[in-house]
Amino acid sequence: MAATASALAALGLAGCGGGSEGEGGGEVTLEFAQWWEPELPDGTFRALMDQFEQENPGITVELLSGPYASTKEQLVAGAAAQTMPDVVGLDGAWVSDFAKQGAIADLTALMAEQGYDDGELASQVTIDGATYMIPVVNFVYPMFANMDLLESAGLTQMPSTREEFEETAKAVAATSPGVSGWALPLSLEAPNGAQNDIMSWVWASGGSMLTDDGKPKLVGNDDVKSASEFIKRLWDAGVVSPGAFTMKEQDKVEDFTNGRVGLMIDSLAHVHTIREGNPDLTFDISALPAVAGYDGERGMPYASWGIGVSGSTEHPAEAWKLVQFLMSAKVNASLSNDAKAFPGNTTATPDYVNSDEILKKAFEIWSAGRPANEFVGLPVSETLMRDFEEQFQAYLSGDIDVDTMLSNTQQAWDEAF
Repeated sequence: MAATASALAALGLAGCGGGSEGEGGGEVTLEFAQWWEPELPDGTFRALMDQFEQENPGITVELLSGPYASTKEQLVAGAAAQTMPDVVGLDGAWVSDFAKQGAIADLTALMAEQGYDDGELASQVTIDGATYMIPVVNFVYPMFANMDLLESAGLTQMPSTREEFEETAKAVAATSPGVSGWALPLSLEAPNGAQNDIMSWVWASGGSMLTDDGKPKLVGNDDVKSASEFIKRLWDAGVVSPGAFTMKEQDKVEDFTNGRVGLMIDSLAHVHTIREGNPDLTFDISALPAVAGYDGERGMPYASWGIGVSGSTEHPAEAWKLVQFLMSAKVNASLSNDAKAFPGNTTATPDYVNSDEILKKAFEIWSAGRPANEFVGLPVSETLMRDFEEQFQAYLSGDIDVDTMLSNTQQAWDEAF
């Protein structure tokens, strides 16, 4: 209870029930919790909210902004206490849990009530046939490479296969005692490394961690075993950056930005962060390396800035107006352009596609590959990631072998399902 109260206080939610300032045509304040504003150029997201307020007199938007990890922790606390902000930024991994708690609203019903045509929405995240999250913008997770470090190692090209990646990581790590080849975040507190940095190697070569009917398949899965053994070789070779077991996504971005690591798998959302943090850094991106000989579509890990509405908001109609505003073609294109992401509205076209070489390449990677994130919409998705990482840490440490790791994780996942 103390932890929940502390988290709610940090987000400004303790004792509030949705940010109302009046009913019956009076002023309404919508609380909007998300991690997006800190990752966007200064002032751009607030400017969109100001535009919304101008177009919708009587509605004010209060932004509750913080880093991804703390936003997630605060929303979990709010869900438990039924004090979610009116509008919430969502990760697809959270949707199943929040929906089962009744913490987020059935958007299918809300769209019907408001007479909204969803024909321009690129995708929707559903549970039992009902939509609970709409992806506002989508981020591919390509491989980033510090080209200055690669050049120092005598390399001029980014790796395309696992074997080339291993050679590149070793060569970069050998350039300096303070430099590592690859960043691998495995924090149990924010366990999305299982999704972005481990299973991504499976998806890149057309593999899957699930059966055809969506059940876990880790035992007897050569694709998952092969990717696990590949990462173990990198670990044993000493090319993984130190502190992996407590590293979070923002930590690897900081290490990459400051030239302490040569390679990382990361969200396109951080291009702006990297450039702002180190304007002199020369970096490039590519699709994730695949197993040698694979010539099919490369699965690309991706994540979305998803949006949902609180299941306990006192202002569902006004909250939906904000969702609808962000999903409109012109606004969605503007937000996608600022975020350097792919739009959630099928008719929106961001300007960056033709004006930025890195982002143009990202668009080509996205267009040529196959979006892949099998954790989205799974029950207790973050628990599944944490279960995997707990066993994976033991495997990397040499306490268990790969088959035991997969068997233990399979058992935990079966129980969760």
